[in-house]
Amino acid sequence: MFFETKALGPTALSPVWGHERPVGTSPVRTTGGSRGLRPSFCSGRSPAWPVGRVTRGRVSGGPVVTTEAPSSTVHHPEVSSSSLVSMTTDYDVLVIGGGAGGLSAAGIATNLGAKTAMIERDALGGDCTWTGCVPSKTLLKAATVVHQARTASKYGLTDQSVDVDFGGVMDHVRQVRQEVYEEADAPEIFEDLDIDVREGDAHFIDAHTVGVERADGSTEQVTGRYVIVAAGARPLVPPIEGLGEVDVLTNESLFELEEQPERLAIVGGGPIGTEMAQAFARLGTEVVVLDMADRILSNDDAELAATLRETLEEEGVEYVLGAQVEKVAQSGGTITISAGEQGPVEADALLLATGRTANVDGLHLDAAGIDYTRQGITVDDRCRTSQGHVYAVGDVTGRYQFTHMSNHMAKVAVTNALLKVPSKIDADHVPWVTYTEPELAHVGAHAADLDEQGVSYETYRFPYDQLDRAITESETTGQIKVHATSLTGKILGASVLGERAGELITAFTIAMRNGVTLRNIGDTIHPYPAYGEGVRRVADQWYVQKQSPTVTKMLQTVFGYRGPVLKYGPDEIV
Repeated sequence: MFFETKALGPTALSPVWGHERPVGTSPVRTTGGSRGLRPSFCSGRSPAWPVGRVTRGRVSGGPVVTTEAPSSTVHHPEVSSSSLVSMTTDYDVLVIGGGAGGLSAAGIATNLGAKTAMIERDALGGDCTWTGCVPSKTLLKAATVVHQARTASKYGLTDQSVDVDFGGVMDHVRQVRQEVYEEADAPEIFEDLDIDVREGDAHFIDAHTVGVERADGSTEQVTGRYVIVAAGARPLVPPIEGLGEVDVLTNESLFELEEQPERLAIVGGGPIGTEMAQAFARLGTEVVVLDMADRILSNDDAELAATLRETLEEEGVEYVLGAQVEKVAQSGGTITISAGEQGPVEADALLLATGRTANVDGLHLDAAGIDYTRQGITVDDRCRTSQGHVYAVGDVTGRYQFTHMSNHMAKVAVTNALLKVPSKIDADHVPWVTYTEPELAHVGAHAADLDEQGVSYETYRFPYDQLDRAITESETTGQIKVHATSLTGKILGASVLGERAGELITAFTIAMRNGVTLRNIGDTIHPYPAYGEGVRRVADQWYVQKQSPTVTKMLQTVFGYRGPVLKYGPDEIV
């Protein structure tokens, strides 16, 4: 159970939310990072969400900063390895943070026989349970049901008018969130496994000692032979004039809404902004998304992201791209966003989905001699910090901000710490998903990456409008794209836009990690009709492009065959 906890996505890779107070003005949240990157609420490319249940409010006035950490690395000498063996500590493994990475690390450690403690400031479960994956996906599902009822005619039914009880929807979101917590994240679950769960803010006293400040003001100190930092990240507030005087929504307040905004402006066109744009638009809110880039979802395939944008625009989402948000102001219930040449945008609510910053300030890393930068704690490919007995995993490292990567890094860290078996982060096969409808997923290299590296490859495609299961369900928007070597069919990268893309991308991830080629996939029996058949059909395109008219003519000569000699163009789908 500890090697697989609830997987996000990303949060996306990763634009995340703005924060409700200036970054760096409060103690660090000892929470795990997103249960998902990237970009999305469980995606990734960031996507991920800080823990907390903060009500809607104002960003505190004053300068907006990203973190107290320096932009360059702070270096410290390593504690002598001999002291690690000789000292007596309270715990074998001390985990800071009870989100995805922390829960996984603590579970694996105790499963291997280590005396383990976990320190968490808020409720266990981290961003994914409380302010990310779980509530966002629940909200998306409710919005999908509304959309399906209103567009039932595409199934031969009658379109239905649906009255949205927004308060009821949000109550449902919070109920599901609580159910997930009680089922998977409640402290007693881990205490039953002899994991000592401690509540409070954690900070280093020295390389082996961690101070814990409880909510009642009491303090204690605990020591660990090994320390695993899984303190997560928090929303980044961009330096926008007037932001401190405006009511804003972030992930910490979005799912506490009781009243539906008539007009919602979202700053950030990454996975989080994209998912919530579709959800609120389907529930009946007028949505406009502003982003400084000239496209959305910059970490995804440009062609597929453009198709997804067109889909959302058809559903009523407005995009203002290439926008420099210079100033915001509020008068009564109206928020005005000044976006340079793009002109002002007015809304009743403003949602920030503009990035995240690692929770390094407040941990007192200098006291432990741990190197870090503004981006996060510095780790090697084994999750080790500059202190060999201290590991860091998940969002606090500033890398791979997905729940599934937090879990993976936790496994890597504990394996290296307790088993002394060399284990490295698999940075080459990191999938992510944006959970819109249709979903957009990716793993591996993009075409631009391969072009820049001078790698020879071919791109193979299979559209959803030729996939029988998609046709039967009227879900024909999208396609599967695979970049692979022409000679061997080695998969270098894959993107999927379409129904259940998040499931299909797993097949390509497994294939890439284990050296399974397009030829192997094409030779494997896939069930019909299933969306997974699309994986085989795109592999078939590799076979088609390998077909040679010369070989066909030779077969005709040898065996006397009399059919046509077919030759397919590079973009022809068979």
